[in-house]
Amino acid sequence: MRPKSPRIAVRGIIVSDNRMLLVNAWPDGRSPLLCAPGGGVEPGASLPDNLAREIFEETGLEVTVGAPCLVNEFHDPASGFHQIEVFFRCTLTSPARVDPDWQDPERIVTRHVWARKDDFDSLMVKPDTLVAIAFDENAAFNYDPLEPIVM
Repeated sequence: MRPKSPRIAVRGIIVSDNRMLLVNAWPDGRSPLLCAPGGGVEPGASLPDNLAREIFEETGLEVTVGAPCLVNEFHDPASGFHQIEVFFRCTLTSPARVDPDWQDPERIVTRHVWARKDDFDSLMVKPDTLVAIAFDENAAFNYDPLEPIVM
């Protein structure tokens, strides 16, 4: 069997008032896993343009996309799914409030969490290096190595 090509995704690190915006990663709350907002890249648009679109779709928030700061990879050995994510620092250009009735077009994101650094200890968040990158603007560009997908 020929391996599938990796999916490319973009994610935004949005920090406001010492809190980072996280979204659930599975439709219908099938998992408590949280991640930075973002999603799959559409051909013909730049990574930053894809990210601004994805963040708006998932949260209703508008951002300016800054510098990349993290690359993460994960895979599902059973299905062959492999995703490469490029994380960018983002600055809000709209208020830091997600309307509680906001629904993304695909109805995947059903939970938005503004988490403080200390909150990460009690949350299931991926990738593992996210908290260190999110709360240290001077952190060096990082790579979170390939790991099996978690639910």
